[in-house]
Amino acid sequence: MSNRKFIGIIPARYGSTRFPGKPLALIGGKPMIEHVYRQASKALDEVYVATDDQRIYDTVVGFGGQAIMTRTDHRCGTERCLEAIEWIMANGGGRRAKGDGEPIVINIQGDEPFIQPEQIEALKACFDDPQTQIATLVKPFEEEDGWEALENPNTPKVVFSHVNRQALLFSRSVIPYLRNIPREQWLKQHVHYKHIGMYAYRADILRQIVALPPTQAELNESLEQLRWLENGYHIRVAETHIQSIGIDTPEDLIKAEKYILI
Repeated sequence: MSNRKFIGIIPARYGSTRFPGKPLALIGGKPMIEHVYRQASKALDEVYVATDDQRIYDTVVGFGGQAIMTRTDHRCGTERCLEAIEWIMANGGGRRAKGDGEPIVINIQGDEPFIQPEQIEALKACFDDPQTQIATLVKPFEEEDGWEALENPNTPKVVFSHVNRQALLFSRSVIPYLRNIPREQWLKQHVHYKHIGMYAYRADILRQIVALPPTQAELNESLEQLRWLENGYHIRVAETHIQSIGIDTPEDLIKAEKYILI
């Protein structure tokens, strides 16, 4: 295991087109951001919520968590993570011991209240290889997921090398395309992978990728990780078989309430 410190950062905005105030929505009587924070804390040295909203900040501090106020003009969670980790290191955090180097940052989605410690550990293990720059999580589609789940553009797909576990391509389209095979047979004929949007980065790499200008592939797909690949960065893939429930809409919240009672 890498001797660097692993710092979890949960970017959390109050505004959301489909679900305003989502981080503060209650699941089992507790705000969603608290569920995410407590799950992440089971596997990480330190966890912070990075927000631009006083209500979220006060809620996190209120349940005993650590929170950082960040700027309001960030375009994505990756940029918010960078501001947060720079603040943490400037204020004496992020290093396990002198000489161990800068921390590894794990960007955890604030709408994944059921993220499991085992999934975070799988990401951390990618950094056993000192050459790892960025790591992310994928999960195989199951046959029972069905074609509609596979073709859903809100669920990005990924193709990666099974030799070195490096991502080759991400897309909202179904990849790979299985030529001459009826699409209803695709899940039986090939293992397709969905991308679970949790990333880990070395702090120095995080600085570099945030500074990159958008690329055409990124703009076409609205997937920022394509910018990194197009600029020659390597994304190592860790695999999980744990089913998670992301909260994108109020309807998803109802499902989560049922799940927490199981």
